[in-house]
Amino acid sequence: MKKAVTFGALAVTMTVLLAGCGSSSATSTKSTSSSSNKAKTTKIVATGSTALQPLVEQAGQEYQNEHANVTINVQGGGSGAGLSQVAKGSVNIGNSDLFAQEQSGLDTKGLVDHKVAVVGMAPVVNKDAGVTNVSKAQLVKIFQGKITNWKELGGKSEKITVVNRAQGSGTRATFEKWGLNNAKVATSQEQDSNGTVQKIVSTTPGAISYLAFSYVKSNLQELSIDNVKPTEANVATNKWKIWAYEHMYTKGQPKGELADFLTYMTSKSVQGSLVKKLGYIPLTSMKVDRGLSGKITTLK
Repeated sequence: MKKAVTFGALAVTMTVLLAGCGSSSATSTKSTSSSSNKAKTTKIVATGSTALQPLVEQAGQEYQNEHANVTINVQGGGSGAGLSQVAKGSVNIGNSDLFAQEQSGLDTKGLVDHKVAVVGMAPVVNKDAGVTNVSKAQLVKIFQGKITNWKELGGKSEKITVVNRAQGSGTRATFEKWGLNNAKVATSQEQDSNGTVQKIVSTTPGAISYLAFSYVKSNLQELSIDNVKPTEANVATNKWKIWAYEHMYTKGQPKGELADFLTYMTSKSVQGSLVKKLGYIPLTSMKVDRGLSGKITTLK
């Protein structure tokens, strides 16, 4: 009887030990599986141009919806910041309204350009100003502080308040190059993003600035220049000259999900729908090409 009890106790002990091992093994397998799933998750960080930001954000969200293992984090900061960070390797993508070679002091070695759209830019004023068209010479004088009241241009007797983008902004560089002929502008308040400029101009009587087409809303008045309207059709032929390519730079050739996402940005689903919906111009709509030097080539 004593032996029977001993053997019974031993059997129970062995069962518990084996169950424990099985549980430990299962936990280990589950942990390994969880680690494996985490290892497969790809995080893509893009930063830079606020003009390009809305397109990359929405395209990124749509891409994530189809790729559960990918997260895409899109931040602003301006083209200069995007180019600087991607050149240092601190982000995966540097969004820019400029060619990397146009950014002063930037080491462009190893940077690879991926054009994803064209963005038009226009001078915008508070609707209270009462002006819809200016000459390029007048536009330059406004930003130089030589024309200070809208009544000088046939508008309301109201002081002109100039709002600029910060240094390093691709939108600012594009506007000054093609809208102001690189004229030296007067000191004025500076803002870090298209979104902030949009809010300030729409709520400040007499204010003027410039925005990417994608940020121009009905509460703002676009200005024509020399009676040429800022439209997609005029950008496509370079009749409206204030425009730029939207670039997504990478450090070296992209691979894996990063390469796949950049390919997706030029896919029919993005170019044929989302690009137009958000106020950008598809690359395929352009009738001309403009290189780094500014030379215009007619596309067939």
